[in-house]
Amino acid sequence: MRRWTGLVAAGTAVLLWSEWLNRRWSRTLVGRGSGGEVSEAVIVLGFRNRGSTANFVNRWRVRAGLRSVSAEGACDTTVVFSGGAAAGSGATEARLMADYARSACGFDGTVLLEGRSTTTWENVTNVIPMVEDADRIKIVSQPAHALKARVYLRRQRPDLAERLARADDCRPGEWLLGKPLLALYGLWALRGVKPEERKPA
Repeated sequence: MRRWTGLVAAGTAVLLWSEWLNRRWSRTLVGRGSGGEVSEAVIVLGFRNRGSTANFVNRWRVRAGLRSVSAEGACDTTVVFSGGAAAGSGATEARLMADYARSACGFDGTVLLEGRSTTTWENVTNVIPMVEDADRIKIVSQPAHALKARVYLRRQRPDLAERLARADDCRPGEWLLGKPLLALYGLWALRGVKPEERKPA
């Protein structure tokens, strides 16, 4: 009995740790955007899509991106889907995500596609011309990956980093059993990000 109690306690501790860590990442290097916002850009980053339709991860990212669109009617929002074609795939991740947003999610707002990127650095580089006029910028992915992209944006265009706002990419209980793996992957993915880069400028 004690053994099972210990295992349950350990499992609960791991889940709480991973929940806390993902939540922390989703709230790092974000503010409320620039003052007097009238426009926003929601950037959805693609993930290794080799099929002819959006994969499980990209479908979730699309839904997280769409729920990140501000409810304020006065805010003009553009959703940017970013991701090139994976090896062996003809369609770009950007196109597959956009198709899913339209057909499955019923999104009828403004959409832009960036279909050349194959790395996170390229994602950021290639979407900058599409979003640099927005008053508020949100980057959507798994929390650690989105944080990495925000760090890259600050490296490339520190003037735009102050416009970053939090996306709705981390909800309590979502991905619950997978969050420990996401936390471990996030620690690995963020190994090249210096501690000072995670602090507001």
